[in-house]
Amino acid sequence: MTGITRRHACGLLGCGMVLPLSAFCGSDSPDPDRSLPTASGDGATPLHFLSLRDVARLIEARELSPVELTRAMLDRIEAVDGRLKSYATVMAEQAMTAARTAEREIQGGTYRGVLHGVPVAVKDLCYTKGVRTMGGMAVRADFVPDHDATVVSRLAAAGVVLLGKLNLTEGALGSYHPDFDRPINPWGETLWAGVSSSGSGVATAAGLCFGSLGTDTGGSIRLPSMANGIVGLKPTYGLVSRRGVIPNSYTFDHCGPMTWTVEDCAIMLGAVAGHDPADPASADVAIPDYRAALTGDIRGLRIGVVRHFWEEDL
Repeated sequence: MTGITRRHACGLLGCGMVLPLSAFCGSDSPDPDRSLPTASGDGATPLHFLSLRDVARLIEARELSPVELTRAMLDRIEAVDGRLKSYATVMAEQAMTAARTAEREIQGGTYRGVLHGVPVAVKDLCYTKGVRTMGGMAVRADFVPDHDATVVSRLAAAGVVLLGKLNLTEGALGSYHPDFDRPINPWGETLWAGVSSSGSGVATAAGLCFGSLGTDTGGSIRLPSMANGIVGLKPTYGLVSRRGVIPNSYTFDHCGPMTWTVEDCAIMLGAVAGHDPADPASADVAIPDYRAALTGDIRGLRIGVVRHFWEEDL
């Protein structure tokens, strides 16, 4: 395994495709003769394991088509997720429509920002207008919201391509409903995938989206992020709206990003954070530029560890 990174190892789970960095073609019909080479030990990082920020740079520079990228990600989901079971609902048609819109806007000179044209996914606890939102519960198997959650609306305003909804435990509690798939940790089938945001952790770690949203009431962002080897952030209470997110505990629920890198987490948090009058607990505070704070200078910072929680109770 010498010389193979953790992302290369994860890439071996499936098709390991690398999408050529072509200029925008203006069409969503790829060249049928173009092959997508598999990942190897040559040091090249497969496209699906690039950071959100790196993919965004390629899109902004028009070196990567959102349409081709989205199709490649949907193909990877089809090839890999039958075993990993991270997705509850794949929104292929909606994703391709959003990708085409993003491509037209960027080609026309309208660039909404770093998330524009980037494929992401959200936990199936977040309302999506016209798309079922089950929350891991059989009683909600046919529930179709008539509006988006605020976090979904804010991602859409940033120009993301929403690939689909991600699996979770029943009602975001401790166990899975027997009628629903249980996500599989991409590092090993016998390893824990985490608690309720397990689908978000698995999909992000396995290169099935470039970032995801999870929710955390008692560890459900933090634990699956740890278990799947990614970055997860439980935001300050009230910083991110829970409107349209199926509640577990109004005084403990949080919604936040799960990504490959800290910078990617900062990007997604900046997109979804902010006051929402429709959420009674929403904090009316200014939202800083989280990415700008990532200077690398940690002088003066201190980290506190509650030892009995870390060393004994957990």
